[in-house]
Amino acid sequence: MAQLHIPVLLERCVELLAPALQHEGAVVVDATLGMGGHSEALLERFPGVTLVGLDRDPDALRLAGERLARFGDRARLVHTVYDRMPEALDSLGIRAVDGILFDLGVSSLQLDRVDRGFSYSKDAPLDMRMDMTSELTAARVLAEYSEDALRRIFFEYGEERLAGRYARRIVEQRQTRPFTTSAELVELIQAATPAAVQRAGHPAKRVFQALRIEVNQELEVLKRAIPAALDSLAVDGRIVVMSYQSLEDRIVKRELQARTTSSAPAGLPVELPEHKPAFRLLTRGAERASAEEQQLNPRATPVRLRAAMRIRSTA
Repeated sequence: MAQLHIPVLLERCVELLAPALQHEGAVVVDATLGMGGHSEALLERFPGVTLVGLDRDPDALRLAGERLARFGDRARLVHTVYDRMPEALDSLGIRAVDGILFDLGVSSLQLDRVDRGFSYSKDAPLDMRMDMTSELTAARVLAEYSEDALRRIFFEYGEERLAGRYARRIVEQRQTRPFTTSAELVELIQAATPAAVQRAGHPAKRVFQALRIEVNQELEVLKRAIPAALDSLAVDGRIVVMSYQSLEDRIVKRELQARTTSSAPAGLPVELPEHKPAFRLLTRGAERASAEEQQLNPRATPVRLRAAMRIRSTA
């Protein structure tokens, strides 16, 4: 399993979380458990830590559970989407945590499973569900969404300039033949894309990203998850978030900026305690993987890491 998955920015994540995890009884949440690489490292290096691992993908939970079985009840895994972190912690009797890690986007397990349909480079059913128990698939989106709705998600979630053209062609073609495989969608996109645009990169990349985000409601979930996670941190607790595209990073950046900025009205001669920020940034801007790590692990190339710590209680 370790050969299949190289955790992104592992050492930097451990370094940032370490000051909060040194004491006996510390609790850390891996909000995006995946195949358990980051979780395994945290459990190994901090013997007094209990880890709560969250994932919406039952396959990921099963594989990570096998990987972390040697840690016994120090690893507590929950099948849930990460915006339900407060409910998951409450079900375990945990009131506050010392560390939280988010490794956003599609996991290595999902990318490597051809039958899940996340990749535009391999023919597979148009599924794209991170949780195979959910109902909405990419095929249903393409079959049932209006042209306006398709244009919106391609533009907003894929930042695709040809969103309108692709949406129109999809609606035209589905009248005679529904889309069932990724190759069928790629073929239509390539045929609808001017040659000059195709030379700038694979034309299906942004459309596939947009469909994946829509199927899994990734951005709406993230907008709820980051505030909920910050509210779950104890004083001196730390959060680390790794994003892989600008839409995710923008949500994370905005929430961290809000939590690390004074709420005092302009012009007050003295900042009252209740207006002081409850969090402090631990990174200057978004950190990127080194050139060496990007070469060893291409999936680290787009990563943007941000981190913060709680410096006071607001209760």
